Amino acid sequence: MTPTTLLLIDDHPLFRRGLADFFNASGEFVVVGEASNARLGITLAGELNPEMVLIDLHMPGLGGLTVLDELRQLRVDCRKVVLTASTERAELLAALRLGADGYVLKETEPDVLLTYVRHCANGMVTLDEGVRDLLADEGARHGEANAALPPCRAALTEREAQTLALIAQGLSNKLIARHLDISEGTVKVYVKNLLRKLDVRSRLELAASVHRDALARH
Repeated sequence: MTPTTLLLIDDHPLFRRGLADFFNASGEFVVVGEASNARLGITLAGELNPEMVLIDLHMPGLGGLTVLDELRQLRVDCRKVVLTASTERAELLAALRLGADGYVLKETEPDVLLTYVRHCANGMVTLDEGVRDLLADEGARHGEANAALPPCRAALTEREAQTLALIAQGLSNKLIARHLDISEGTVKVYVKNLLRKLDVRSRLELAASVHRDALARH
């Protein structure tokens, strides 16, 4: 199996080097570039065309949210995973809106991080425990959460609703197709419809919207 190419964007050299050694040693990823700031990271993403970018949120100058926004505007075709120490729920929601495909806290255990990033590389998106905790904080149970909810899901077809539920469970398109006994191409159409109807930009935001709805109902 060909390793997934990975670009690291983080301003802490020791942490960045540790990540590079960790992912290279896994045999599943190969780090093709490292950037110590957002601007260099955006440039390298365009030049190196990595399959995945790991992005720190807080860096001197431009931050990780700017990286997400510019990669989206430049239509850089890669999976974008935020790896951060931030436990600010507002930053999580902003990253979701800017199209992050994954959001992981730096306190995550290495084996859990590897599994999560592997899932993201394979098109499977789920919320790790730390992120679920952020969505479940007291503020999420009241008006703040309601303001963040996507439009009403009444317009979804039965198959789209089933697809959304399976995305929230972390399933890839291939697994969803197998579960619903339909083609993977049909699943891609459903996912595209869900992104449009719910006005979101990534599978992670679709998954998070299901969890936010569940919290708002309690």
